[in-house]
Amino acid sequence: MKFNIKRFMLINLGLLVMTMGMYFFLIPSNLAVGGATGLAMILSYLIPSIPMGVILAILNIILFITAFIVLGREFGGYTVYASLALSGMIGLFELIIPMTAPFTDDLFINLIFGILINGVGMGIVFNQNASTGGTDIIAKIINKYTHMDIGKSLLASDFFITIFAGLVFGARLGMYALLGIVINSLVIDKMIAGFNVKINMLIISSELDSINGYILSDIGRGTTIYHGEGGFSNEDKRIINTIVSRSEYIKIRDFIRNIDKKAFVSVSYVTEVEGEGFTY
Repeated sequence: MKFNIKRFMLINLGLLVMTMGMYFFLIPSNLAVGGATGLAMILSYLIPSIPMGVILAILNIILFITAFIVLGREFGGYTVYASLALSGMIGLFELIIPMTAPFTDDLFINLIFGILINGVGMGIVFNQNASTGGTDIIAKIINKYTHMDIGKSLLASDFFITIFAGLVFGARLGMYALLGIVINSLVIDKMIAGFNVKINMLIISSELDSINGYILSDIGRGTTIYHGEGGFSNEDKRIINTIVSRSEYIKIRDFIRNIDKKAFVSVSYVTEVEGEGFTY
């Protein structure tokens, strides 16, 4: 498994964001919003003689073995690291900033802030083809074999844990937890879609050769040129079609504005692109 420093740093950033959402909002409020952590919270409440960390470790060991077998060494390796690092970060926060109670006694505020922050962190981690262990692994397996969005897969894997939470902590907390996993799934899917968004450009210009050359040589993206006819002018038209990233779009847009202020540029957003220059 080749080590990627950028991927490693992004995973750690996602873990830090997750830790803040869980430690400051969800855990102090007993909001078991799914995951192995949520299940461990429930089991720790039922069996107080066993530390929550021990329960979480046992659950994760079982799921780690499953990850290595089903999802491969790379995903499994990063997932083991992410799970251990998340536990370490929570433990570090406990030492540095002890929390005896949540920031506010308003359960709904704790839920919303906790889930939004946690979902952003999970989105970052999932986008790097890793997870924090627990039911995230089950969600990834569902995603692999059904092609369901990862957020919806996580919702499916966590649903029964929230039902269990309702039976243990009461219907009120259970319903909040159920609301939490629904919001969490939406946040994760939106985050991942945002990371992967590309821009499809259609360009008509009198300086088409210069623009095409700039995209090919300076930007390093491929183009397709279509031949059409103006509906009003009946003139022959050539149209450039290219798919680029956000930063590349800005460069191309500024270049076009400098050489042809009358150019026609149509832009649409694409959430998934496969092929040369994007996936290999």
